[in-house]
Amino acid sequence: MSERELIGLGGLGLLFFVLALRVPVGLAMIGVGIGGNYILSLFFPFLRFEPYMQQFKSLFYGIVSNYELSVVPLFVLMGYLASQANLSRDLFQGVNAILGRFRGGVAMAAIGACAGFGAVCGSSLATASTMGKVALPELRRLNYSPRLATGTLAAGGTLGILIPPSVALVIYAVTVEASIIQMFQAAIIPGLLAVAFFMGVIAIQVRINPSLAPLPEPMAPAERREALLRLIPVMVIFGSIILGLGAGLFTPTPAAGVGVFAILVYGAYMRLKGKGGLTFAGLKQSLRDTAVTTSMIFFILLGAEVLKGFFSRANLPAFMAEAAATSGFDPWLIMVLMLLALIVLGCFMESLSMIVVVIPFFWPALVDINGGDWATAATAAYGMGAEDLKIWFGILALIVVELGLITPPVGLNVFIINALAEGVPMSQTFRGVMPFFAAEIVRILILIFIPALTLFVPTLLGG
Repeated sequence: MSERELIGLGGLGLLFFVLALRVPVGLAMIGVGIGGNYILSLFFPFLRFEPYMQQFKSLFYGIVSNYELSVVPLFVLMGYLASQANLSRDLFQGVNAILGRFRGGVAMAAIGACAGFGAVCGSSLATASTMGKVALPELRRLNYSPRLATGTLAAGGTLGILIPPSVALVIYAVTVEASIIQMFQAAIIPGLLAVAFFMGVIAIQVRINPSLAPLPEPMAPAERREALLRLIPVMVIFGSIILGLGAGLFTPTPAAGVGVFAILVYGAYMRLKGKGGLTFAGLKQSLRDTAVTTSMIFFILLGAEVLKGFFSRANLPAFMAEAAATSGFDPWLIMVLMLLALIVLGCFMESLSMIVVVIPFFWPALVDINGGDWATAATAAYGMGAEDLKIWFGILALIVVELGLITPPVGLNVFIINALAEGVPMSQTFRGVMPFFAAEIVRILILIFIPALTLFVPTLLGG
């Protein structure tokens, strides 16, 4: 290892240290990137500091003017508008009208509603917080076990990152230069598999221990009919976006624009009918929250570009990729170690930060291990070419990053739900999450050993 690479490795360690101190991610990356480049210029005069700094004249404009990233504020706005227009409540009540007749059905309805809301929200933390406020009071009213209720909602929140359309999938696709639409298509089967597994976990638990959930409470026919009717427009809005993107009928940015317009129309209509809907104050709050969240995301992306410049000049990604490829370890072992590292880091870092910080190191290493950019399925270590590998690994990476949100002892989703569930010990929430954690491990193993589940839809629709 040369001195340049040692400086780069020291910068990486410093980055994780300042992140552990809760320094804002974008600020930490910019500080380490600029400081690291200055130190490099002192030791290696040919790596001049001034040309590096001159990129700032156009760097941020280059990020915000990237058409592929124009979808981010629209998806963020969709999530906030859906929350303000009470679509999360309509989703939960509608799915509950379908599943509530079964023992544990209200908890299953919470999982279904998390999946539906995650389709427009794209954030696991926001999905957990919103659905916790909607579903937790109903679960408590029906005397569901606090362990099952909080565990279900904490786990259900993790669906927000994977169910397309997802901001995290967009950021990953831009980072590794993958097709956004193909990433959305690849997420469909793993996402549905997660919903099925989580509902199965609830069904098994209440079958083994009936005291966890009460007998189903009958719903009046008129109430069920009203809930189902309010579910229809929600499913039309969400379903058309998901199916349209999945089938490649339109690109993400127009889809997000149509989604925003549809939610605005629905919210205004429900307001005029006197059935809640979207208020002017809610619209104003949504726009403000969208501006704040989008600014945060683009600031993180700016920090990632600054940091990437430092690591590239330090030759760190190429060095780590070569070290992994020549280590002599089994390629599948390296893959598993990467996924384990993402789970651990996911306990402490937000998913978008994880993607922009860690993936630029892992992806070049995987390409080298797999046999390079031109590897074929017959010669590649993972039995697939680079294009399929980036899609398959991306889905696995996002799943394990979100798994960190429910991993003891620092699962952020668990803390969010536990804060909403007054009087429930943290240990009970973590205990309630563990069956879902086990189901996620099973899902990850299935997707590792059967890559076709991830690649089937993009391969089918891509010809």
